[in-house]
Order: sequence, then C-alpha cells, then structure tokens
Amino acid sequence: MSELKLLVQEYEIPGGSLEEKWELLQEVGFHGIELHGRDQQFAERLPELQKAAAAGVPMPSVCLISEQFIGDWDAEVRATAVANMKTLLSTIAAVGGTGAITPAAFGLFSKALPPFTSPRSVEGDREVLLEALAELGEHAGREGVAVYLEPLNRYEDHMLNKLHQAVSLIEELGSPHVKVMADTFHMNIEEDDIPASLLRTGTLLGHVHLADSQRSHPGSGHTDFAGIAAALRSMEFDGHLAMECGIRGDKKESLKQVSALFNG
Repeated sequence: MSELKLLVQEYEIPGGSLEEKWELLQEVGFHGIELHGRDQQFAERLPELQKAAAAGVPMPSVCLISEQFIGDWDAEVRATAVANMKTLLSTIAAVGGTGAITPAAFGLFSKALPPFTSPRSVEGDREVLLEALAELGEHAGREGVAVYLEPLNRYEDHMLNKLHQAVSLIEELGSPHVKVMADTFHMNIEEDDIPASLLRTGTLLGHVHLADSQRSHPGSGHTDFAGIAAALRSMEFDGHLAMECGIRGDKKESLKQVSALFNG
C-alpha cells in the first residue's frame, strides 16, 4: 500500500532554514514542506527556494497569504488577487512544485452572521469566480502546475463552503488545471460525512489540508482521520496532505504521531 504524502506548513516546523526543517521532517516520516505565499513578495524568495530545491528539499505547494482574493466585491482588488496568484503559480513551478492554494475569499462576508444578506447575488459570485479561475487556469497550464480552490466554512466565506460547490464551478470551467482543495477543519463544520465528500470529489481532488476539529494537529481532536485516510487510499489519491494547523506538545513527537496516524 502506497504512503500518503504528508507536508507541514513551513512556519510550524522547527528549524531555521528550509534545509534544516526538511532534515527534521525526514526523521519523522514526512514528505515535504508547504510554503506560505505573501502576494508579490513570494517571488522575492525565489533564490532561497531554488537553493533549498537544489539541496533536495521538496516544496510541492504554496498557500496564499493575502488580504486580496479572487472573489472580492471590487474589480481592482480581484485583478490584484489574480496577479498575486499568478506570481505564486510561477514561483512554485520554478522550484518543481505542483500548485498554489486560494479560497474564493476570506473574511469578506458571511451569510451566517448579520446582516445575513450578501450585496451580490449567487449568480454574481459565480460569474466573478469563473472569470478569475479561467485566467488562473490558463496561467497554471502554461506553468505546468495547478490552482487549488479551497472551500472555507460559513463563518469565513459565503461563496464556497462545501466541496461539491467547488466541484460545480470547476466542472463548468472545464480547466484541467484547477482542482479542489479539501480542508478537514472546514469540512468538520460543513460536510455531513468527510470521507464520503472526498470520495464524491474524485479525480477533481488535488490537495488536502489537515487540521483536527479544534485546528490543532490530527489526532488531538475528534475528527475521524482513520476514515479520511481510508477514503484517500481507496480513491488512490496521489496528491499531498499538508498540515495547516497548530502543533501541540513537543513538535517532533507530535509529527511522529501524525505520520503514524496516516502511514503507520
């Protein structure tokens, strides 16, 4: 049975340089590092990332860190968000990665909180997301990587909360370079059955974020990671699973426990 490929986001890994962080991750059974991408500043890190890649550090993915998102109300902000994502996609491609992660938006609006009614229609939301994703999908295709589209929970976004909503957008878009990014923390809030939702997503699932029910490391809360791992294996998922969460206790020991949870 093949291993599930585990990553940790860079700022949760002990060590100074990416090379030092990778040395520790190899000891605890992980497979690489997920990077943080701060808008246009991410490109400035290219020499550092190329040096790490030359030393054998796997850096498959980058997660957007930004205040601008592709689903913003304002067209200029959306254009900036698309430009920032293109930077992430090109930079991660330059170091042999697979893709860059973005939600539709973060903290823009929630239908679960007052005033409850969005200033833009559902159809309007869909239109702006399809426009941005079409442009990003073309760019990702040229770079040989993918856009990973992440649904967030209802308190953090109003456009995409469940995997099937992202699937619907991507199917309409028709781009092979845009995939679904599943986050187990958000799914714990939104999905009735996390393993079943992963299975339904099928080949459109490109990447997974791992966090337990309280946003700490897998195994520290009540999320059924055994069921999640079984579902991913049954669908022969060959993408990466990146820890996007806090790590309680001794980090090295906790990472060993996470590795054993998925590949023990």
